[in-house]
Amino acid sequence: MPSSYPRKRFAQHWLRSEKVLNQILSAGQISPRDRILEIGPGTGILTQQLLTFAQSVIAVEIDRDLCQKLRQKYEKTDNFLLLERDVLSLNIAAELAQADEKFQHPNKVVANIPYNITGPILEKLLGKIGQPAQNPYEAIVLLLQKEVGERLVADPGSKAFGALSVRVQYLAECEYICPVPAKAFYPPPKVESAVVRLRPRRVETPAEDPRQLESLVKVGFANKRKMLRNNLKAIVDRDRLSQFLEQLEINPQSRAEDLSVRDWVALSNLLTSHKLPL
Repeated sequence: MPSSYPRKRFAQHWLRSEKVLNQILSAGQISPRDRILEIGPGTGILTQQLLTFAQSVIAVEIDRDLCQKLRQKYEKTDNFLLLERDVLSLNIAAELAQADEKFQHPNKVVANIPYNITGPILEKLLGKIGQPAQNPYEAIVLLLQKEVGERLVADPGSKAFGALSVRVQYLAECEYICPVPAKAFYPPPKVESAVVRLRPRRVETPAEDPRQLESLVKVGFANKRKMLRNNLKAIVDRDRLSQFLEQLEINPQSRAEDLSVRDWVALSNLLTSHKLPL
């Protein structure tokens, strides 16, 4: 029989807390019409609950041994579909095109994701500022590293607010659901965890040049300890940038983390209007 021991190379930690499990399910607001994408089902503790409440569950698992166990466990469950794939290289829409109709077009993501690929997974699910996901999910509920969760929901001016905050908050509403202690897992990870909920949405005030905004945020946060005008001096003269910031009613002494998402969009649009592309 395949081993069920967590594998370090896949960053596996099995959730074993019923309390946390219930908090995840509550955050997902699962209904009988929902088609859930679950990334990294592991031993299936969350999968089992999702199958009870949702129309269908599409589970993506890269571990061959775990896939064998999941197939054995759910071989007679008609609303379960297992994809033995690497989620980062998976074209989900194409993969499901020939599947039964109830598995096509998943509308929510609920998952305990591998922490070592959190960034790429977020990009996979949400897209980028310059290229948002074409068919966004209604909701994305993730169990992830607490530090990352705090960055996703951080307010401008806070220590946790960074480039990731801007990129994700531009594309989605972000809500911190609950902290999750290390003891909620086997084996306990070396970090604390958290549950967050993302609701992808249309951007109310989109950037005129989203790709420029994406580049601007990257350069602006290159060194958080420096003032923004120093980080961006290769793009625009510091004195001119100070004038732009004053025009936008932003303190010229500001650092990158002091600007809200709306401020970043306004600054990007101003640079665009003055033909100062990155």
